[in-house]
Amino acid sequence: MAITKKDVHYVANLARLQLKDEEAEGLKEDMNKILGYMETLNELDTTDVEPLEHVTEITSTSFRKDVAKEPLSHEDALKNAPDADSDYFRVPRVIE
Repeated sequence: MAITKKDVHYVANLARLQLKDEEAEGLKEDMNKILGYMETLNELDTTDVEPLEHVTEITSTSFRKDVAKEPLSHEDALKNAPDADSDYFRVPRVIE
C-alpha cells in the first residue's frame, strides 16, 4: 500500500495540521519508507517467538521504593535555576 499526498493531507487534517505541498511530499516519502520497513518485518517468521511485555528483563530491584520525603524548599528548588526571582522560575516569553 503506497501513501499518496492526498492521504498525508487527510491525516494532517485529522491532526489539525496545515501542511504546505513540500512538507506533504516529504512526509509522504517518510510514511512510505515506514510502511516498506513494516513489510520487511512482516516477512519474518515469528511463530515460535513469545510476545514481550518489555524489551528488557525487569527485575524487582529495578525500581526504587516509593517513600515519602520532605519536599524541597523554595531556596533549594531555585538554587540551580538560570533565572529566578524570590519565589518563581523565570523563563523566556513564548507567546507574543
